Amino acid sequence: MRLEELEVYQLTMKLGEHIWKVVAKWNYFAKDIPINIGSKQLVRSADSISANLGEGYGKFFYKENRQFCYYSRGSLYETKTRLTKSHNRGLLSDADFQALQEDIEKIALKLNNYINSTGKRKNDINTQ
Repeated sequence: MRLEELEVYQLTMKLGEHIWKVVAKWNYFAKDIPINIGSKQLVRSADSISANLGEGYGKFFYKENRQFCYYSRGSLYETKTRLTKSHNRGLLSDADFQALQEDIEKIALKLNNYINSTGKRKNDINTQ
């Protein structure tokens, strides 16, 4: 199976693009906040979810893959926190916030399932 065929990877890629489109509309001040919720940090944390999945997928040993999945999960919850702060500060509409939260919950479930399955397939290259 290719990385691009993993549903969890596809969902994380879509989340990153959705967040990119949302923050592209923010004013300069909201985009440039250096700490907590600035758009740069939000986009980085969202993009890190899929990037870590990709990096882990490319590792030879399943334990390395799993470790990068944990990094991905950490980035997912960092993104969730940044989205909550953005919503609380009036930068995200209720509709965008709700849709992104639903995406994050779905990804969390899929990511946990993927982590639990990693290394359990006998013919998987990552089982060594």
